[in-house]
Amino acid sequence: MAFPSYGTTHRSTVTGTRGMATSAHPLASLAGARMLLAGGNAFDAAVAVASTLNVVEPYMSGIAGNGYMLLYNAKEKTHRVIDYLGTAPYAATLDVYPTLESQQVGIRAGMVPGGCGGWLALLERYGSMDHLDIFTPAIELAENGYAVTVKNAEFIAGARPYFSERAEEVIASRGRTPHPGEVLVQKDLANTFRQVAEGGAEAFYRGDIAKEIVRFSEETDGLITEKDLADFEVEWQEPISVTYKDYEVYCPPPPCSGFQYLETLNILEDDALGELGHNTPEYLHLLIEAIKLASADRAEYAPRPNPPIERLLSKDYARAQRERIGEQAAVSGGERWSKDKLPGEIVADDWTTECTTHFDTADAEGNIVAVTQSLGQPFGSGVILGSTGMFLNNFMNWFDRIPESPNAVGPHKRIEMCMSPCQVCDWHTGKPRYSSNDTTDGVEPD
Repeated sequence: MAFPSYGTTHRSTVTGTRGMATSAHPLASLAGARMLLAGGNAFDAAVAVASTLNVVEPYMSGIAGNGYMLLYNAKEKTHRVIDYLGTAPYAATLDVYPTLESQQVGIRAGMVPGGCGGWLALLERYGSMDHLDIFTPAIELAENGYAVTVKNAEFIAGARPYFSERAEEVIASRGRTPHPGEVLVQKDLANTFRQVAEGGAEAFYRGDIAKEIVRFSEETDGLITEKDLADFEVEWQEPISVTYKDYEVYCPPPPCSGFQYLETLNILEDDALGELGHNTPEYLHLLIEAIKLASADRAEYAPRPNPPIERLLSKDYARAQRERIGEQAAVSGGERWSKDKLPGEIVADDWTTECTTHFDTADAEGNIVAVTQSLGQPFGSGVILGSTGMFLNNFMNWFDRIPESPNAVGPHKRIEMCMSPCQVCDWHTGKPRYSSNDTTDGVEPD
């Protein structure tokens, strides 16, 4: 089925002084705004947005997905990172993935879900509202349904060939792709959100939800076990940053790939880019070569334990990298490692592009949350985990299939990840100026 394209929509800028929630779907942004209007803070609003996006854009992100949060706490005047990337199951080795497609689609494509752990870690430390109130917008929309958009229908149509039986029953309950304007109901997901709101992370990783995940995994020859779920831990981290002219730019540390754009900024800091003209050959050559140099370091170091970030982000190293850029290419266009396929392996054409969502929330106190999260590809693995209503991610696809790669498939490993929320502050005052998502070599939405 084909759906009409309505082109680019141009809207006026939205401003506010008491808070803001901005996301890829108006119902999710409204959920965040509801928390702020009820007296909640930016941290409450972030989880309301995240859970609601799970309902109204179920292909982009979800509670059984993974992500990063970059937080600015106005009272403490600190930046913190929540890394809620899951890990590979303990049973994950390259031998159990005979083809690239087995890493992309189906029950074995999923890493241990981190979404629930990340959301609740934020609320436990900084939240101010009752958890059930925060999840209520998502529960209402999942239980009562919401109107499918053109974009929803397009993504559903593209992913249906890879849906599990239960996914087809829930998302295409009429036996076809839902038309724009039709109502999509997800009652199982509403029930899962209720359990999480009332029982917390314990319910998800050790309680009834965990039992259903494991039951379904065992029944369908999956890899995720009770131990995989029980051993999952959210990581609170200090962000990394560089100064660029009058600003300080923050992002999560490795295995997040964000240090690539920090290194790129360092390399270009002493150049008068504005004088080169917009997208002139001189400007593009300099920018492209700086990105390639930083990208090579990302591919080499991001997956490794204890990468030399202090050296990679030093001004001395940046100057040395800048000296490598002449009139010709500084480095080749390729990367050292590639996840594509093993020599001689034949795979079907890519059925989707990578899909991720980003959103930001802020409150009157000056707290700001930047969140980038994903299921991997649209609808992740294409599998709904039993009766939970949750689509399992397919982040095993982000591991390399070359054994020598530092990002190769392995038990209980974390992957190099291109998701990278970003915050920019005034270098002199520390006041936040910008909060968004900046890509490395992955594909992220605007």
